[in-house]
Amino acid sequence: MADADTPREFAFELALCAHLEETTEWILGRQLGAAVDRSGRRIVDVVGVVPGPDFDDRARITDRTIPIRAIESDVGVGTSVPRNRTVRNSSELHDSVVDAAVDAGFFATERHDGREFLRQTARYPDSWFAGLVGIENKPDLGAPGDLARQLRTDVSLGLFEEVVLATESHVTRAHLNRIPEEVGVWRFDPETGRREEIREATALATGGPGVELLAEEPLRTDVALVDGDGKARARTRVAERAYGKGWRTYDLPACAHAESTADGRPRCAEFERIVDPSRACGAACSARDPGTRPDVDADELRDERTPWRRDPPGVVRRQAGLDRFG
Repeated sequence: MADADTPREFAFELALCAHLEETTEWILGRQLGAAVDRSGRRIVDVVGVVPGPDFDDRARITDRTIPIRAIESDVGVGTSVPRNRTVRNSSELHDSVVDAAVDAGFFATERHDGREFLRQTARYPDSWFAGLVGIENKPDLGAPGDLARQLRTDVSLGLFEEVVLATESHVTRAHLNRIPEEVGVWRFDPETGRREEIREATALATGGPGVELLAEEPLRTDVALVDGDGKARARTRVAERAYGKGWRTYDLPACAHAESTADGRPRCAEFERIVDPSRACGAACSARDPGTRPDVDADELRDERTPWRRDPPGVVRRQAGLDRFG
């Protein structure tokens, strides 16, 4: 799905993230671009980043997303380089990327003779993640939408080591036959947190080339052939976005009925259910009652419950007002 666009889908997605956070060591992110030719063409509901041998080295650098363009740039650790010349000579390292890398603490700036210089604060650990798991949520298999096409794209592209379909529905053989056999299937109950593996996911080849579906019409299918280097770059970008973004990407509303579950999911006491504040808690809500915003620190919860580390020692002083870039 392009977005968790119904109350049921949103609640299902958050419940699954909370469950995976409790039962795995994965770093989780929601609603992430997971294509190579154009990242926003395919939005994956949940991405699980499996920590690798150099994970602690990555965690020490910053709790933010490190821009992929900064990682690939000529700015190194040992020697400072002039900012203006470096940006001018690069087709991808724009000022906005430099600002984001500085804000994250991956780049540091120095001034010599009135000129600004850049250097990396630490070497980027290439093996900080061991794998990626892409999860497509479809609570109701009776309304599959573009599910089959989306999963075919994920399998043919091979950006993830594993691709999984998570559903609340009873899964029949007919359902299984409609999706690629490589896709694993989970049946998940968001109320109880019980997860049953209906079919195990087949490991996909992520190191070689892949095929990305661009458009599909009755008599024509447009695809892009993606080489291994392009996939590797996209995999790092997805992992970095998941690391910096996490899954608690919502703000709780300033409403008397707003509350939070122990794991940080937004709940409405009036309607007694998980709600999406960006869609359900505006002026159109019949139960809206201005009040104090619940005191929930999403970063603190994430720091307590996952290997992700908040404000690690490697983070330098951040500049206020700069957004996170992926």
